[in-house]
Amino acid sequence: MVSSLPLFLLLLLLLSAASFGGGVRLGNGGYEDWRLGTATYVKEFQSHPLNDGGGACGYGDLDIFRYGRYTTGLSAALFGRGSACGGCYELRCVNHIQWCLRGSPTVVVTATDFCPANMGLADEAGGWCNFPREHLELSEAAFLRVAKAKADIVPVQFRRVSCDRAGGMRFTITGSAHFLQVLITNVAADGEVAAVKVKGSRTGWIPMGRNWGQNWQCDADLRGQPLSFEVTGGRGRTATAYSVAPADWMFAQTFEGKQLAE
Repeated sequence: MVSSLPLFLLLLLLLSAASFGGGVRLGNGGYEDWRLGTATYVKEFQSHPLNDGGGACGYGDLDIFRYGRYTTGLSAALFGRGSACGGCYELRCVNHIQWCLRGSPTVVVTATDFCPANMGLADEAGGWCNFPREHLELSEAAFLRVAKAKADIVPVQFRRVSCDRAGGMRFTITGSAHFLQVLITNVAADGEVAAVKVKGSRTGWIPMGRNWGQNWQCDADLRGQPLSFEVTGGRGRTATAYSVAPADWMFAQTFEGKQLAE
């Protein structure tokens, strides 16, 4: 276990971040450099959103929605009240000979959950997600790609990277006669969703608000109309999926539309 990071290790981490450099292109001219943080993991047999398909992003079954086993929960400093859902992060364990795997291999994970603070515990003794710490609570499969299973909390370098997704964005429609809600998944490029609009065949474009995670909602009855969606990613790119749902769509159905492009 790592109880605390001595000053010399923190200095080494800072020097390493400067020496590695080389940000990853995120599209739209953007790059992001390595940042310093920490990581823990949740064992797969434990009842936890990372394993049972729940989570604060609302994705449900992570296999059905194509996120698989390489996922992470984010501390409040990274989660942004759900705005980080779907974003992809590359990370590696650094500067800990005992726990980091040799060669500091990297793994790419998708943000699917929130790691809540525990202000009753010290930052390095269970309060790992306390604000303003930048912490990633990895799935066990992801953690074992970069560190040994016996480790507790490890120092990492991480950075945002573009998401590589197969197929188009997916829109799962729920709601009632009084409101429409859509869960947006399988978002490439930015991974994140910053804004959503919906349009029926008898309406103009209606802005949707973030209900929670990646569930977006508007107070409109759009039953019996084909639905189009306009999705804006975290870095400003927009994709419009026209008539993605036919006029006879039903609640709980999922439809696939246009994908965000790099």
